[in-house]
Amino acid sequence: MRINDHNPLPTYSANPDRYDHMHYRRCGNSGIQLPLLSLGLWHNFGHNGNFTEMRQIIRTAFDSGINHFDLANNYGPPFGSAEENFGRILTTDLKAYRDELIVSSKAGWDMWPGPYGNLGSKKYLIASLDQSLKRMELDYVDIFYHHRPDPDTPMEETMEALALMVKQGKALYVGISQYSAEQTVQAYEILQSMGVRLLIHQPRYSMFDRWVENGLLDVLREKGIGGIAFSPLEQGILTDKYLNGIPDDSRIATDGRYLTQNNLTPEILNKVQNLNVIAQQRDQKMAQMALAWILRKPEITSVLIGVSNPKQLQENIATLENLHFSEEEIQAIESILA
Repeated sequence: MRINDHNPLPTYSANPDRYDHMHYRRCGNSGIQLPLLSLGLWHNFGHNGNFTEMRQIIRTAFDSGINHFDLANNYGPPFGSAEENFGRILTTDLKAYRDELIVSSKAGWDMWPGPYGNLGSKKYLIASLDQSLKRMELDYVDIFYHHRPDPDTPMEETMEALALMVKQGKALYVGISQYSAEQTVQAYEILQSMGVRLLIHQPRYSMFDRWVENGLLDVLREKGIGGIAFSPLEQGILTDKYLNGIPDDSRIATDGRYLTQNNLTPEILNKVQNLNVIAQQRDQKMAQMALAWILRKPEITSVLIGVSNPKQLQENIATLENLHFSEEEIQAIESILA
């Protein structure tokens, strides 16, 4: 079932100055540059959403120089619907600009019933990419990720699938997500032996989730692999949304699948309140400071943001107005996070 679009937008013509104010960073040692902020089309682009607003978000992003759109096979709901909706928007608005876009998708989590619709087998990954291309009405994706490590499938099989995608022209580059430092080295070396570059790693990374600092960032730097962080705001905790209670329209109140009231402990809330004081001194919103804090790491090529409306997107883009941290600010933040 496709969502209704009772309020079609006027015909789209992209902002001619769209690249003037966005900052870009080279992705590892590759020829690809990514915007410092990329748009993730997660569980906010499904068939239960407002398609007109989705189109406006995509238009606002592209007009602001965000040319990287990140999806996965099971984003929705239901599974696949985020890719379907993005495919419709590509057709109506961005088809003429395809060569300016970086479109990425992934597979690795549960997608369809049975033993071949999950994890990292060659059968699952190849079938999933073919399905994603049909949903988005594309001939190729720019980046295809294995979405998570598979403890049972030999990594050689998973990497062989990624290499085949590149050799078939269905993906220009490949990446991995949530692999440990050691697994990343192994994936890099296997792909390299097949003549394929491991372009990028997509880890979870935020002020409250810093596992990447225990070796992974070192590997990315040493091997020339790009990094793009997801969940930088901890599902909204690292914003000013919950400073004064739980709003009726918040994710905790309306969804509860990925963030619950149990996640917002008094200790966490106290840390966010103290961090917010530093953000205000920097003339930033809490979310903006949290994004800038990640981008201070040179190993991070881009940060994925997910938004529910164009205004929220523009607030996130305003992060780029102040990316610098003084040593005193870093020390104060570390003291709060300790």
